[in-house]
Amino acid sequence: MLTLTGITVRLGGHVILDGASASIPTRSRVGLVGRNGAGKSTLLKLIAGIGESDSGTIEMPRDTRLGYVAQEAPSGPATPFETVLAADKERASLMDEADHATDPHRIAEIHERLLTIEAHAAPGRAARILAGLGFDEKMQHSPLDSFSGGWRMRVALAAVLFSQPDLLLLDEPSNHLDLEATLWLESFLKSYRATMVVVSHERDLLNNVVDHILHVDHGKVTLYVGGYDEFERQRREQQAQAEAFRAQQEAKRQKLKAYVDRWRYKAHTARQAQSRLKALARMEPIAEASEDPTLVFDFPSPDEQRPPLVNMEHAKIGYGEDAVILSDVSLRIDPDDRIALLGRNGNGKTTLARLLSGELKPMSGSFAASGKMRVGYFSQHQVEELDYEDTPIQHMARLMPDAKPGAVRAQLARFGFSGDKAMVIARHLSGGERARLALALITRDAPHMMILDEPTNHLDVDARESLAQALNEYSGAVIVVSHDRHLLELTADRLVLVADGTAKEFSGSLEDYRDLLLSRGGGDASNDDEAPGKRVSRKDQRRLAAEAREQTQVLRKAVKHAEGEIANLTAKRTELDRALFDPKNYDGPHKDVAAGQLMKTRADIERKLAIAEARWIEAGEALEQAEAGAMETVGKQAASGR
Repeated sequence: MLTLTGITVRLGGHVILDGASASIPTRSRVGLVGRNGAGKSTLLKLIAGIGESDSGTIEMPRDTRLGYVAQEAPSGPATPFETVLAADKERASLMDEADHATDPHRIAEIHERLLTIEAHAAPGRAARILAGLGFDEKMQHSPLDSFSGGWRMRVALAAVLFSQPDLLLLDEPSNHLDLEATLWLESFLKSYRATMVVVSHERDLLNNVVDHILHVDHGKVTLYVGGYDEFERQRREQQAQAEAFRAQQEAKRQKLKAYVDRWRYKAHTARQAQSRLKALARMEPIAEASEDPTLVFDFPSPDEQRPPLVNMEHAKIGYGEDAVILSDVSLRIDPDDRIALLGRNGNGKTTLARLLSGELKPMSGSFAASGKMRVGYFSQHQVEELDYEDTPIQHMARLMPDAKPGAVRAQLARFGFSGDKAMVIARHLSGGERARLALALITRDAPHMMILDEPTNHLDVDARESLAQALNEYSGAVIVVSHDRHLLELTADRLVLVADGTAKEFSGSLEDYRDLLLSRGGGDASNDDEAPGKRVSRKDQRRLAAEAREQTQVLRKAVKHAEGEIANLTAKRTELDRALFDPKNYDGPHKDVAAGQLMKTRADIERKLAIAEARWIEAGEALEQAEAGAMETVGKQAASGR
């Protein structure tokens, strides 16, 4: 169990965490959530042993192996594959010792330990993790120094996942990922069997992966059982109760005050009035819920335009004949379209977005755009290129030189920059506030089409929800690139897949796209039945896979049975956790017996869960080997024409 007791942290004279305490059960998967600046990353660093608190303690079992992604990306001549393999320090040390050991007994011990930790399977596991995070075979064996910072951070994430720590600590792990890698990561974390604490603003990840939510708010932390939607439900109920109590308290306060005002100077009632005056002074006020200005998004709707806004046929897009990125692109965009661009980073999504925004011209083919169309293009570089010494008012006034001051302030107010907030220099704005300022700037002239390239990177969960609502209320066309599946599900009604050097409509849903990606181990999806370099067609692949499934039916049933057993036991453990955190079970004359019985039952479930997980792992490995053998057999049959 991970236990936080009275954690207090002050930064720059401000109290970030104020006596924060929580007990996190063993093997739980915890989503660490809260508004930007609440102290989530600070708390995660303290758990990782980075930095010190002003007071309080953090306790965990001795010899707990921690996994934490450092802020600094790895670099140097080593390859991603070598870097990930080296993350398993025990394996790397034993392999090195095996190369130099001379004592036969020690050599035998080394090889026995290597066998125990399945060192032989490590290269394949490292390659699968890297592939899931978007590294193809060539990229896995290229020097780290040849990659951008974002890709090197993916290597750091892969290394931590590969090391299989007892306590996995992740701080916004999807920030440097595209949608495809984010889907793979979610699937990987769902099967992770150790304790995990993850800071994330991805609602789908928080619903599908975690079983507890640790909420950081006003310096305190509160642990909730369940995913994010369950946490939101409980929080709404608590807020409603607090508002009801506040109203009751205010009514009581007014009643006491009226009594005191009327009778405090009357001799025969002075004592009672003084008593009520003291009661009035002792009443602790309950805070009233207020609107949060960081959640404000209000896109100005444009004047009507006749369709289409854009119509292109067989367009070739790139940066010169030596750098053709996309070919044969045919796409029509109407004023009310909501389009999500899918595809791995590097496939050409940004290139297509730049063409639509007018930053690029097609190299060939036809491209027609409405002459009066206004486009608002948001990308991360615009956030980074803000003048950090200028205020929102100064930024907006430069872009609206002919507008009256009231109009400038009105546009800023649409995005939460009203009053004194409009006069704060950008250097002192949070990442989410800078993103909102950039959105305010690009929509100043009510564009007919907005192109948003990863607009949620600096936004917390609540802000993302507000952004989705604002996009749905906006009357123009929206083109969005995002790794946030929840945002795409709420806003997009057309999917365009950018892959294999072109861009085409994807006929399925986001769930279909997710299933297609995961069925291929996280690789790119393609609509072609046959791709260059593949030995057999898609139809033959499906037939071979069906034959392999038939041959491994018994093992698949064993895996499914084990998964069902794990799910059943996990559900029971969650119910027990609810009971353990329920104050009702600690009232009454038999409270010690009840608590003790709950803990005993939970320990028994943990033991059964460990056995079930061991069976699941054993069955899964047997199935993997059997499927590989079956596919090899039917592959040989196909090659020989049988």
